[in-house]
Amino acid sequence: MYELLQKLHSWWAYLALIVLLIAVVNALIGYTSKKSFESKDLRISLFALIFTHVQLLLGLAVYFVSQKGFKAFEIEGAMKNSELRLTMLEHPLINIIAIALITIGWSKHKKVAQELKFRKIFFFYAIGLVLILSRLPWKTWLV
Repeated sequence: MYELLQKLHSWWAYLALIVLLIAVVNALIGYTSKKSFESKDLRISLFALIFTHVQLLLGLAVYFVSQKGFKAFEIEGAMKNSELRLTMLEHPLINIIAIALITIGWSKHKKVAQELKFRKIFFFYAIGLVLILSRLPWKTWLV
């Protein structure tokens, strides 16, 4: 079960990052060109929100069944090991914060005027993307 969840979490991450990057670039283009926020833009932003939330659910499932996740807190000196600290604390915590910011961006864009929608999506989604990229386990991810 763990192996399947781990692989699914790893592969879904590629999709989530691609869709999130597309949403950020789309919002930046819309924001800088002052174009109207259309249903296509809404769908792109919504898909990024959905893909990141699915990734969060997969990650939480992996976290609670993995020896490097929640169970790693039982290991003596785990916080001194940077790789273990990344997987048991930094990666999940920062990514939860990032997805919370993406969700806030989605919520805020619905409450602002048409000309400010791209700005809300861009700033919140971009900060979320940067946070996610900052805490990826690059050593194991690019294998």
